[in-house]
Amino acid sequence: MARCYIRWFEDIGADDVASVGGKNASLGEMVRNLGRYDIKVPPGFAITADGYRHFLSANKLETVIASRLAELDGKASVAEVGSALRAGVLKAEWPEDLSAAICQAYRDLSQRSGLDEADVAVRSSATAEDLPDASFAGQQETFLNVCGEAAVLDACRRCFASLFTDRAISYREAKEFDHLKVALAIGVQEMVRSDLAGAGVMFSIDTETGFDRVVLIDAAWGLGETVVQGTIDPDEYQVFKPLLADAALNPIVHKRCGGKALKMIYAEEGERSTRNVPTSPAERSAYVLTDAEILQLARSACIIERHYRGPMDIEWAKDGRSGQLFVVQARPETVQSRAQAGVQRTYKIVRKGRKLVFGLSIGGSVVSGPVCIIRDPKNIDRFISGGVLVTTTTNPDWVPIMKRAAAIVTDRGGRTSHAAIVSRELGVPAIVGTGDATEVLQQEQYVTVSCAEGDEGFVYEGIAEVVTEEMDVTAVPNTRTKIMLNLANPAAAFRWWRLPADGVGLARMEFVIANHVKVHPMALVHFDRLTHGKAMTAIAELTRGYEHKADYFVDRLSLGLARIAAALYPKPVIVRMSDFKTNEYANLIGGADFEPKEENPMLGFRGASRYYSPEYRDGFALECRAIRRLREEMGFTNVVVMIPFCRTPDEAGRVLEVMAENGLASGQNGLEVYVMCEIPSNVILAADFAERFDGFSIGSNDLTQLTLGVDRDSELLASVFDEQNEAVKWMIRSVIQAAHKAGAKVGLCGEAPSNHPEFAEFLVECGIDSISVVPDGFVRVKKHVAEAESRRN
Repeated sequence: MARCYIRWFEDIGADDVASVGGKNASLGEMVRNLGRYDIKVPPGFAITADGYRHFLSANKLETVIASRLAELDGKASVAEVGSALRAGVLKAEWPEDLSAAICQAYRDLSQRSGLDEADVAVRSSATAEDLPDASFAGQQETFLNVCGEAAVLDACRRCFASLFTDRAISYREAKEFDHLKVALAIGVQEMVRSDLAGAGVMFSIDTETGFDRVVLIDAAWGLGETVVQGTIDPDEYQVFKPLLADAALNPIVHKRCGGKALKMIYAEEGERSTRNVPTSPAERSAYVLTDAEILQLARSACIIERHYRGPMDIEWAKDGRSGQLFVVQARPETVQSRAQAGVQRTYKIVRKGRKLVFGLSIGGSVVSGPVCIIRDPKNIDRFISGGVLVTTTTNPDWVPIMKRAAAIVTDRGGRTSHAAIVSRELGVPAIVGTGDATEVLQQEQYVTVSCAEGDEGFVYEGIAEVVTEEMDVTAVPNTRTKIMLNLANPAAAFRWWRLPADGVGLARMEFVIANHVKVHPMALVHFDRLTHGKAMTAIAELTRGYEHKADYFVDRLSLGLARIAAALYPKPVIVRMSDFKTNEYANLIGGADFEPKEENPMLGFRGASRYYSPEYRDGFALECRAIRRLREEMGFTNVVVMIPFCRTPDEAGRVLEVMAENGLASGQNGLEVYVMCEIPSNVILAADFAERFDGFSIGSNDLTQLTLGVDRDSELLASVFDEQNEAVKWMIRSVIQAAHKAGAKVGLCGEAPSNHPEFAEFLVECGIDSISVVPDGFVRVKKHVAEAESRRN
């Protein structure tokens, strides 16, 4: 009979869910099939559902359970029924044959591990949990660092009892599962000593946008429960899957060092099995994983995804003694993998109040409502439906009010925490890991929760004015003219991956520098020249951990641009080198010491003229290093470089020469270099510019300004500023003709084709190769261009 109750992982697989539960079946599937790909799964065994049923039968608990559950019809509350059932299970005795089988299996596992008594994890694995049709994380209990036969039996009994927690009973009621048909299996698995290293969770899909070409990894020091429970702010990494096959590349496109204030470790003898302790300052400021380990985990996620034929939610752990990485759980991802790709809704905040707190955004919508701060689930009866739930962190006990919330805001947690996972399942926007929302926000205060601005979510004071639009990405016509996107914010780039765009026509480097780097590049190269103590302190803090301060600029800039390059890979992504004006450069940290004061920065020391000047040449070298890393080390050879505000062909030659000195020679490794067409000289001397550049991108705002002599920012002259003025159209028509005659490509980036169908038709008549617009206007421009092209045929 013992063989019915114990099954080793290597003897089970995906077809054994009914017998061993979803967790154990998945572990067995990986042990049997993925070991040859170097996917390491700690050894262990399953106590089958038959073992659970035998436990109930031997103690005559089936009748007690059935009668107690029948009282849910109105005679008793979930809490009363659950408490009685758990007490009954915990008082029950082990059938001798079942306890003997468990103890013998534990002894065998210890022997395999070379230990007298192995440290094990004891995990519940219900036969209706972790299946593709429903998966609320953590419905039953898990016990870590369990050592000794008596402790294993005690943990197993408590697992059986956890089938009747209030939240588990409520979950089955909500899903309309038959309580008596749900059995509980248990997994007993050798512990990975991640208490001496780190652990976490990874998804083989972007959890917020459904972008299926990245792996998302969360990591924390110590045991991984802190990540799952959302008790800490973990590190976060993203890896671009299509480039992982080339071992020479490092396609990590995002790295964020989390606060990681706590870590879960083994408890001292005589205490509980685990305990949380504060991390050291060095641990809080360091990444948990090396780049090599990040890539190894990402490759493992891809292998697991390929085997299961769908996106996966995976728990991993690093052994601090051996340094090896292990997979300790894997289950199907159940939210983004089922999202319909048809209509894409966008939110634009027109007017908003003061920013109060921010954190990681979960979901993509914007909602408003009154704040309801609740720190203890015992007080959930105080929650008002439609309010913004604000709390420290959540666990399954919070699910009943999470369902009724307009939005959820937590102090702690990452993208793979309980609050994030359940919010996604429920379709409720959430902001996690704010750090201080429970202290800053006030009870009953009206706020707006915005999760529509990229990776970061913001809570604004008051009720914001929001405009929503819907785009049907399945009803976009085909066009000969390429329609591309203008993107600047790396945090929001993945939101547009479903648009059938022909690439990115304008990626503005200066936005990435201002928001992700924040420091003037010359202040990093010449830190000793700084005269402002505040700037020196800020730079020292930002660059901590970098051997050379300039490396910070290259790292942050290349990572920011990488997410834009990945969003539509392998389609071209045209990155415009920095085009700040001197007053804007001066606003960067340390910038005031390196920028002149100009009367008219719009026509001053900007664009190409900076790149070869001694005043900025060292800064431009860092920009080139970032592009070179992006293309050569990370693998984004789809990146095209574009030079802004290039006044003369001679200036063009000088810029190309400096680029070549920094490893970015035009034509080398397929590198294309474009020039912005925004100055009348670019049109008049188009043939000369075409000899030096591979293509032109018409900047309609500056070209209009300089053709008509109108300050585009002047309210007094707003009526004169017109991109459709005949003089401007003559410029556009002329440069298109000259570029094509020279064999160069030419596009336009601007909003006029989106707002004015007749302007789109004009561009089509001129034979323009591409038009680049903001994502919100993509579908409109596609339709305008398709109509214009059909009229020409």
